[in-house]
Amino acid sequence: MRHGKKVNHLSRKKGHRRSLLSNMACSLIEHKSISTTLAKAKALRVYVEPLLTKSKTDSTHSRRTVFSYLQNKDVVSELFRDVAPKIATRNGGYTRIIRTGYRLGDNAEMCMIELVDFNEVYTKEDSKKTTRRSRRGGKKSDDSVSTEAPVAEATEETPVAEATEEAPVAEATEEAPVAEATEEAPAAEAATEEAPVVDTPEAAKAPEEKKDDENPKKEDK
Repeated sequence: MRHGKKVNHLSRKKGHRRSLLSNMACSLIEHKSISTTLAKAKALRVYVEPLLTKSKTDSTHSRRTVFSYLQNKDVVSELFRDVAPKIATRNGGYTRIIRTGYRLGDNAEMCMIELVDFNEVYTKEDSKKTTRRSRRGGKKSDDSVSTEAPVAEATEETPVAEATEEAPVAEATEEAPVAEATEEAPAAEAATEEAPVVDTPEAAKAPEEKKDDENPKKEDK
């Protein structure tokens, strides 16, 4: 049972464990990311993050305190010169653990621990996003003038071409009824001329009625 055991001793004595974490912290500060087992990475994060917080205040006391843990002058100078300005605005959480699978030999869970502010992939994406936003905001007026002018000309010119192409069609449609009317006029006249020739009972009665109407007038006279 592990009741009350808050520290992972990593199966080592006190001196060995301290040297291990010190060397890993030096490698992390120097190379900005290292690959190790998950248990060691979690122990290293607890060990190195207080040192990173201490490096924000560049004083002789802080340098001597950090040197008592790392025992490497070059790494201490790099920590205060390069790493401290990068993490000045970050309140904790200086490291990130990314799991990378299991080791083939003993199936130990492996991971990569890195300094968050030195990840080149994420920093490049952030810089691109900021530049894109600033460029879009600054060049809206110039781009809108240059891009909208030809579009307006194209829209104005297209109806003219359509009107010129559709004009003959409209003329042809207007002339078609005229031609039909001229062709139908003689046919109507011929029909009117040929109508009295047809012998129908109504046509025979019509002259008799006219004669009857004329006779009373003669009698009156």
